[in-house]
Amino acid sequence: MKRLSISLLAVLLTLASVTFAPSPRITRADKADPVAVAPESVGLATSRLGNIRAVMSQHIANKKIVGASALIARHGKVAYQEAWGMADAEAGTPMKMDTIHRIYSMSKPITSVALMMLYEEGKFQLNDPIAKYMPEFAKMTVGVDERDPQSGRINFTTVPAKRMITVRDLLRHTAGFTYGVFGDTSVDQAYRKAGILSDLTLKDFAANLAKMPLQYEPGTRWHYSVSVDLQGRLVEVLSGKPFDQFLQERIFTPLGMVDTGFTVPASKKNRFARLYTPNKTGGVDPIALCNGRDDCLSKFPNAAPSMLEQQGMLSGGGGLVSTAYDYLRFCQMMLNKGTFEGQRLLSRKTVELMASDHLGTIPGMSAGNGFGLGFAVSKAPGEAGMMGSPGEFNWGGAAGTKFWIDPQEDMIGIFMIQILPNSVDYGSAFRVLAYQAVAD
Repeated sequence: MKRLSISLLAVLLTLASVTFAPSPRITRADKADPVAVAPESVGLATSRLGNIRAVMSQHIANKKIVGASALIARHGKVAYQEAWGMADAEAGTPMKMDTIHRIYSMSKPITSVALMMLYEEGKFQLNDPIAKYMPEFAKMTVGVDERDPQSGRINFTTVPAKRMITVRDLLRHTAGFTYGVFGDTSVDQAYRKAGILSDLTLKDFAANLAKMPLQYEPGTRWHYSVSVDLQGRLVEVLSGKPFDQFLQERIFTPLGMVDTGFTVPASKKNRFARLYTPNKTGGVDPIALCNGRDDCLSKFPNAAPSMLEQQGMLSGGGGLVSTAYDYLRFCQMMLNKGTFEGQRLLSRKTVELMASDHLGTIPGMSAGNGFGLGFAVSKAPGEAGMMGSPGEFNWGGAAGTKFWIDPQEDMIGIFMIQILPNSVDYGSAFRVLAYQAVAD
């Protein structure tokens, strides 16, 4: 069964180039939920935070969304957390802060952290060709579409790539790969025909990808792609461990991310949010969760099996599920310069490197934004036209989830929702509502 990458839809980018300030620890007793402090104690105005509830409640009342949740942490403390509506309206399950969500492309920063942990161990250098570790990528070609001036037909040819793909290209989306669903070039068509993101092992995925022509010359353009899935395979090659095992042992367990992974255990199914899709009236309809994948996919043909139920391929680009509380622990680790509750995952210098713009003059990102090693990077909020701070880094997921980490304000925002595709960016609306509450 082919998995088209709508599960990895490009999200709106707004953000980071970094100056860090230390943050206290966020503590969480085993199985206990974080307790929010008084907003004023961390420089947020309670009255202004009320705007978040008013807006989200109105969306619920207007049936624009079924449910959502959000939290804000500042100075290492949760200052705001609230859930609205239902996680599964048909089953009568309310949305809660510990509801499990498909985070899709919010998997990407976690995968990049995993790879950079191996960087710190001397397993590779950023400018190493990936063919040094995955030889199948040694002789890549670039696709060229040329229109015949007489017939108007598109003739497709390939030429050898001018240089090899580097590890840094994977991390910053400049490898020349694509997804195959955001355009209709001959390369996109080739991706779709090959079923690049089928339910394969990461080893087989990499072997298939190596046979595909590139969309662009490596290093010449930022282009959102399957490169993070390939990072997952590189983690396996460099560590000698299955990707999911590496994530569990090196990230999820040390950080106490107890609800994050590629599958949802049967014991937690009651906390797994339902997925919804926009309808023609401006509301949303449920996407049928099914026991028989064929039936489910016939109702939503552009979906992948893992989008609707559980992960097939261990997709570092979009296969994880998580909760707002779990993802907070990951974000706080990054804001704390690589450490959380006594567990150091990365050095301060590595975090600074990851949260710095690595594009420079390479085109592809929107105005005011750059891209680091796994995160969007805010260079100039005024150019981007979005409230925030220079030095902020963030990403989001196809179903509307979003997070940002603002070192200048010592602030984290996380928004969880399950609408695919997320045609209305409720996460960015929450971001504005969060920043307008800053009162110090």
